[in-house]
Amino acid sequence: MVRPVFVVIRFRVGVAEQAEFAERVQAAVEVLAQQKGFVSARVGRNVDDPELLALDLEFVNVGSYRRALSPYEVKMAAVPLLSEAIDEPTAYEDLLTQHGFDDGTPGPIAWSLP
Repeated sequence: MVRPVFVVIRFRVGVAEQAEFAERVQAAVEVLAQQKGFVSARVGRNVDDPELLALDLEFVNVGSYRRALSPYEVKMAAVPLLSEAIDEPTAYEDLLTQHGFDDGTPGPIAWSLP
């Protein structure tokens, strides 16, 4: 079974450097978004530690994520940024998904195991 993959890449970035980091992460996301299998991206700041930032990517499967890192454009725009990430595993299979509805009631939960 092919499962969606989400990628959580964390960075430690000083507050004074975050504006420059934002430009670099935007450029990286722009080239990653052009790759086959890309679904979404977002960047967040930790609420308790403002120097801890996370880039969250979603791809249709692990193969599309890995292939997305191969093109020359990605190597030039994204890989230098990604090499500055905290050294830890980043790619996760999507096992549990829950979406809320506009009226505030929780949506159905889908749990997927191998």
